[in-house]
Amino acid sequence: MAGQVRVSHILLMYEGSERSTATRSQEEALTEIGAIKDKISNGEDFAALAGAHSDCPSGRDGGDLGSFSPGAMVPEFDEVAFALEVGADSDVVTTAFGYHLLRRTG
Repeated sequence: MAGQVRVSHILLMYEGSERSTATRSQEEALTEIGAIKDKISNGEDFAALAGAHSDCPSGRDGGDLGSFSPGAMVPEFDEVAFALEVGADSDVVTTAFGYHLLRRTG
């Protein structure tokens, strides 16, 4: 496992997810994150999609979370972030906060 990674992400929360004020259902969030993943796969800009859709404040910065060490994020997020190659995108990652798409940027 690398010492640090740099990751951008898109987070869609749903009603009842941790720290959420979202009103969408879990099913709606899963459908929406899948549609965003398809847009990324078809070449749409990750940062622009993060700015338009992410429920995380990092969306204002194109989803950039900066660099972090192992253990800084919840285990499900960490596992995927550190397994990705630089420039690679994740499948949908589920955490207590909602659904994420990750892009390792460094």
